[in-house]
Amino acid sequence: MPVFKWEGKSRTGQVIKGEMEAPNAEAVNQKLRSQQVLATKVKEKGKGFDFANINISEQKITERDVVIFSRQFATMIDAGLPLVQCLDILISQQDNKRFQKILSEVKSDVEAGSTFAKALGKHSKVFDQLYVALVAAGEVGGILDTIMNRLAAHM
Repeated sequence: MPVFKWEGKSRTGQVIKGEMEAPNAEAVNQKLRSQQVLATKVKEKGKGFDFANINISEQKITERDVVIFSRQFATMIDAGLPLVQCLDILISQQDNKRFQKILSEVKSDVEAGSTFAKALGKHSKVFDQLYVALVAAGEVGGILDTIMNRLAAHM
């Protein structure tokens, strides 16, 4: 009989993890329900790739990641969303954990009073000097959305 790894929440909201031998995933869900645990993840052990164990430093931030970020950011700024809220949304949607971490640091710096350009400048391996300089010009000129779209097109 296969073994399933599971994760769930108790009635008090506590996250619980474990393993269970069962004929299928539905049987695991039923058993957890009978124990008053709401299953959030059920996966057969040894099946698939466990993304939780990826080393963040091994993930590459591609130019495509930055282009998509720039376009989405420009769209949200153009729609009138505050800068920090845009970053918050993009962080939550980011699949690349390393880029997500960098964007979280940028958001923290902006919340602490830094300009967006200075916060990006701290991550020179991801955002080059031209990118940072144009973002700074866009901030000062009030045309950050236009600049971000142009940066994405340039890249």
